[in-house]
Amino acid sequence: MSHAPGSPHAAPRAATGTPSYDPYAPREPYGPPPEPYAPPPYEPYGDLEPLGAYEPYRPHGEQGAHGPSGPPERYGAAYGGHGHGAHEGYDPYEPYEPYEPFGQAQLPRQAIAPPGGYGGPGAPGPHGAPETYGPHAPAWAAVADSLPVTGPPVTGLGADADPGGAVVPAPGGRAASRRAAAAANGGRKRSARSAAPRPGAGAGERSGSRAAPRERGAEPLRRLLPQALVVAFLAGGTSAFIAGDKAVQLSVDGRPRTLHTFAGDVEELLADEGMAVGEHDIVAPGRHHDLASGDRVIVRYGRPVSLTLDGERRQVWTTARTVDGALRQLGVRAEGAYLSASRSAPIGRKGLDLDVRTERTVTFMADGRERTVRTNAATVREAIEQAGIGLRGEDTTSVDPESFPREGQTISVMRISADEEVKEEPIDFSTERREDPSLYKGTEVVAQRGEKGVERVTYSLRTVNGVKQKPKKIRSEVVRRPRVEIVKVGTKARPTTVQGAEGLNWNGLAQCEAGGRPDAVDPSGTYGGLYQFDTHTWQSLGGDGRPQDAPAEEQTMRAKKLYVSRGASPWPVCGRKLHG
Repeated sequence: MSHAPGSPHAAPRAATGTPSYDPYAPREPYGPPPEPYAPPPYEPYGDLEPLGAYEPYRPHGEQGAHGPSGPPERYGAAYGGHGHGAHEGYDPYEPYEPYEPFGQAQLPRQAIAPPGGYGGPGAPGPHGAPETYGPHAPAWAAVADSLPVTGPPVTGLGADADPGGAVVPAPGGRAASRRAAAAANGGRKRSARSAAPRPGAGAGERSGSRAAPRERGAEPLRRLLPQALVVAFLAGGTSAFIAGDKAVQLSVDGRPRTLHTFAGDVEELLADEGMAVGEHDIVAPGRHHDLASGDRVIVRYGRPVSLTLDGERRQVWTTARTVDGALRQLGVRAEGAYLSASRSAPIGRKGLDLDVRTERTVTFMADGRERTVRTNAATVREAIEQAGIGLRGEDTTSVDPESFPREGQTISVMRISADEEVKEEPIDFSTERREDPSLYKGTEVVAQRGEKGVERVTYSLRTVNGVKQKPKKIRSEVVRRPRVEIVKVGTKARPTTVQGAEGLNWNGLAQCEAGGRPDAVDPSGTYGGLYQFDTHTWQSLGGDGRPQDAPAEEQTMRAKKLYVSRGASPWPVCGRKLHG
């Protein structure tokens, strides 16, 4: 900023002898502004350019224009580093027209602040230092006072120059030149669309010149509002998306892995992972347990095992992955037991067949001594061998040697000695009865007497633990076959009357001799029947066998025949009953 000679601001500086700047060369007018919202024709800021030859090698203060090197500043944002007061939004960057350089040795120029401070009544435009609005002025002044003048004073300032003003070095680099040019022309929009402020202009004119950019700056804000709402909506959705995501650990058959899921509970997580679980599988926690980030879900698949435990076969399920784990899970005592598979053998999803024989206590009684052993043998015979007891010849045990030995069982070993004995034994004959029509009914005659046969039999004589057992027939052969006895049986009807014996009291005789009983026999056994026949007399009358065995009718008929031949003499005592 320059002052004409004779100006009240130039007088104090002239009195101090401080050289003044030469008048500015006339600037060429700016070109037409670019299209609204067109892409800015400037290159993006990079790192700050190196300080010039006349710049101090340190950053400005907190309120200065530059801080530590960092990301480039974005045009269009309010630039508050130089104390412009309220932040104003800039329109898209408009390129500057090339201008003529200021005279010789103009870079380290000296800007003299008027007594009222920049921005006060009659303050000139910001050609040098930034405007001192509000609380930024003290900070800028402190920074400006701390910076030395690195170049010779510039002559040509008017008489209005303030000898006490702070000397501010011009920032170096392309960005600094642009900011300095923007500040010198009252901002990009004021320099492009309004006339530069006149020296000595009042506060009213500055206020009017700043109102227009504010109105024009509000239009981009209104256009950016929908975009801001969309960004806020997307940010809220992203937050909800992130909040619904859970990091959980899923362990399947002992293999853990961490995954991210939006599932609400364990069942939904398993469904998302395509895992089907059945009634024999284990899921912890439960399927309806709500999930939270950091939870651990454990899945153990069931495996079928065909378990034969001490001879008893059954089908069981286990979630263990090894034989040892399955035995512990099923509560099987495996110490000293026989296993058909190694304890470390894996159990696949299809399962396996497992034979387990636990260790048992068995007691053997042999040769008068008692022996107790611990064994996992499958049969009694194997257990006897483990006990050191031998079986010889026909030796056996009190139980089947091929049976399974049980816990606490007592088994006796039987020492057996055997011998053979051969005997000839009779074979009974059979009787064949044949009908004979020539014989009266009730009459039987032996036509062929029977004869017994002979059989040679071999017996086994066993002695168990010194005690003889009952002989056992082991084989036999027939030496002589028996002869069949043939008996003829009469079928002829007997006569009911006998000539010369009818009309007598035969019932009275029978009552007197035998009491009316057909099978009566006297005490001596010589006489029998109703009429007390002796066997010889009976058979001579045509009777068969003994008289007491014949029917009553036959006995009466034989008695009548005897009476015809001998009269009543055969019955000396009771004969008189025939006529009485």
